Amino acid sequence: MGETRVDILHLLEDLRDAYPGGLEETILTEMVANSLDSGATLIALTADPAAATLTVTDDGTGMKRSELVRFHDIAATTKTRGQGIGFAGVGIKLGLLACTEVLTETRRGATPVATSWHLASRNRAPWKWVPSAGLVAEHGTAVRLTLREPLSPLLESGFIEAALRRHFEPLLDPVFDEVLAAHYPRGVRLVVNGAALARRGLTLERVPLAIRLGRKRKPAAVGYMIRASYPLDEERRGVAISTLGKVIRRGWDWLGVTPGAADRVGGLIEAPALAECLTLNKADFIRSGTSAATYLAYRKAIQEAVAAQLAAWGDSPDALAEASRRRKIRPLERDLHTVLVDLAEEFPLVATLVERGAGGQRRLPIARAGDGGGATAAVPLSVAGGTEPAPELAPAPDRETPEQGEGAEMTTPPPAEPQQAGVPATPAASLPSPARRGPKRPAHYALTVRFESRPDDLTLGRLMESTVWVNEAHPAYVRAAASKSEGYHNALAVAMALAPLAVEPQHAHAFVTAFLTRWGRTLVQGRR
Repeated sequence: MGETRVDILHLLEDLRDAYPGGLEETILTEMVANSLDSGATLIALTADPAAATLTVTDDGTGMKRSELVRFHDIAATTKTRGQGIGFAGVGIKLGLLACTEVLTETRRGATPVATSWHLASRNRAPWKWVPSAGLVAEHGTAVRLTLREPLSPLLESGFIEAALRRHFEPLLDPVFDEVLAAHYPRGVRLVVNGAALARRGLTLERVPLAIRLGRKRKPAAVGYMIRASYPLDEERRGVAISTLGKVIRRGWDWLGVTPGAADRVGGLIEAPALAECLTLNKADFIRSGTSAATYLAYRKAIQEAVAAQLAAWGDSPDALAEASRRRKIRPLERDLHTVLVDLAEEFPLVATLVERGAGGQRRLPIARAGDGGGATAAVPLSVAGGTEPAPELAPAPDRETPEQGEGAEMTTPPPAEPQQAGVPATPAASLPSPARRGPKRPAHYALTVRFESRPDDLTLGRLMESTVWVNEAHPAYVRAAASKSEGYHNALAVAMALAPLAVEPQHAHAFVTAFLTRWGRTLVQGRR
C-alpha cells in the first residue's frame, strides 16, 4: 500500500507567503490571537536576547492532553469559525521555520503537560513529551520559541510593542471596551518584558461612529474617524476594520470611498461579527456565499457612515470628471438595479448589491447561526454617525482603478439614525474645509459597472466588492462594440460575474438565464 507524503517545509513556506506581513510579525500575531481565543485576560511576552528565546504566556483555559497532541498536526484545530480569530490552526506552526525548538506547556487540570517540537527535515517535524518547565501557574498555555537567528526582531521589545499596537489597537483603546465586552468581559492586558502596555487613545480629535444592523439599538460596530491638518503616518491613513480586537484591513481601497485629502483622514471600526467572514490568513474577508452577504452588508453600512462624515467635513472629491465618464453607463445601471430587485427573492445573496430605496430600507440577507449555506435571514440596515450628515454627499473620486474595487457612484444617502445613546458626540475638527466645486451628488452604493482593459484575461467581467469590471479588451466585447450591441454583451458579462456570488457553480447557467430574462423585460417595463 502506498503512502501520501507531505513536504512540510514547502507547505509551511507556502503558508508563510499567504500572510501579508513578515514571518516574525505573523508568528507574533498568531500566538496572541490563540491566547485571545482561549479566553485569556493576561498575555505576557518575554524576550530573552541572551538565550534567543521568546516566551508567550497566557492565563486562558489551557489545553487537554489530547488537544495538545492535535496541536502538532498541521491545520488541525478544535475552534469554530466565527468564535475567534485563530480558527485555522496554522499560524503558530510557522514558528517551525524560524526556530530550532518550539516548547509548548499547557495546564487545564491539576497537572501541566509539555512538548518539544522542531523541524528535522523537509518531511519530518517530530515532537516529544518533556517535563514541565514551570511556565504556567494555575491554568493557561505558554509557548517558548528558541529562535534560529540571534538578531531576530522577535527578541526586541520595541518591535514586539509596535506590532501589538498595530495589530491589536482596539484592545488598547478604551473607546472599544463596550463593543468588545461580550467577547472579553474581563478585558485583556498585554505585558511586554514585565511592563504592561498603556491603554490610550489618539491625541487627535475624533468623531465617533456607530453602525447598526437591523432594528437593534445596540451598535453592531463602533469606531471613529480622525482628520488632521498635516499628512498622517502611512498606517493611519484610511479607515481600518478590525474584528475581535484584531485589525484586518487598512486604507481606503477595501471601502471604496476616498476623500479629497486622503492622506489626512483616517479611522478605525471594530465589527466583532465579521470574525465569521475571515479568510485563512485573517488579512481579508471571504467574498462568496453567506459570508459574503454578511461582509457586504457591513461594508455598505460603513460606507454610508464614513461618506456622511466626509460630507459633514466638506472633504469630498470633485465630481465633474467622474460624471462625464459615467454618463453613458447610468441607463445600464438603472436596468441592473431593477433586475437585481426582481431577482432578490429567488437569489437572496444578490440582495447585498441592491441599494436601499428613498424613504425605506432594503432587507439584506444575513445568515442565521446554524443555518445552512443557502439559508439567510432578511435584516434591514441602518447607520448612525457621530455627527449629522450634510444634506448632500460629494461623488466618488475620479482617480479610480480596477484594483481599488470601488463601486461608489454618488447619489443620495439615507438619513443617518439619531446619535447612539451613551456615545458622546464629538464636534468635527475645526479645520479649514476644502472649497466646494461644482454641484454635489449624493452617494450610491448599489452595483456599479466599470470598464478595464485586460488583454490576457479570457473572462468577460469580474466582480470586485460591489463593482463589475467589464473587460473591454476581450474579443467578444470588441465585436459587440463593432456591431453596436454592447448593451447585451455588458448584461451577459454582469450576469456571469454575479453568478459565483449568487449560486453554487452547478447552478450558474440557471442564474444567467434568469438574469437575462429579467434584463430583457426591463425594456418593456421602461416603455410602460
